[in-house]
Amino acid sequence: KSSIRMEKKESSKLNTKAIIGIVVGVLFSALVQQLFFKTPSFDKVMMNAANEINKTCPLMVDKETRLDNAIALPENKFQYNYTLVNFEKEALNIEEVKGKIEPNIVNIVKTNPQMKIMRDNSTTVVYNYKDKNGVFLFEVAVTPDKYKAD
Repeated sequence: KSSIRMEKKESSKLNTKAIIGIVVGVLFSALVQQLFFKTPSFDKVMMNAANEINKTCPLMVDKETRLDNAIALPENKFQYNYTLVNFEKEALNIEEVKGKIEPNIVNIVKTNPQMKIMRDNSTTVVYNYKDKNGVFLFEVAVTPDKYKAD
């Protein structure tokens, strides 16, 4: 009888050690995976995208519009900064210009395949415009409710 009890004690000690070993192993492998194989955060993805865009800037989009740069901002915002190269603020009807540009911008964010990652991550995409002298004109902020509607 006593030899059976000793075998059971030894067996339960082994089982406890095995379970502790397995738990420690799983935790260790999860930690290693987090440290070394972690997928980049979306903030980093946006910062990398801005850096890639900025390598091509300034970039004339059309004869009136220049893309100056892009910025990844806090709170899941991504901003494009444009200059209307042939206009001064005083010569523009800003509400009229914004009214013509905004529907096109919203459509681009809604439908452009390159914007899918922004849509999938509910990013607010901001388009900032200034005149040829660097004077702020207007901003178009395309929030998720604008491109996820319909």
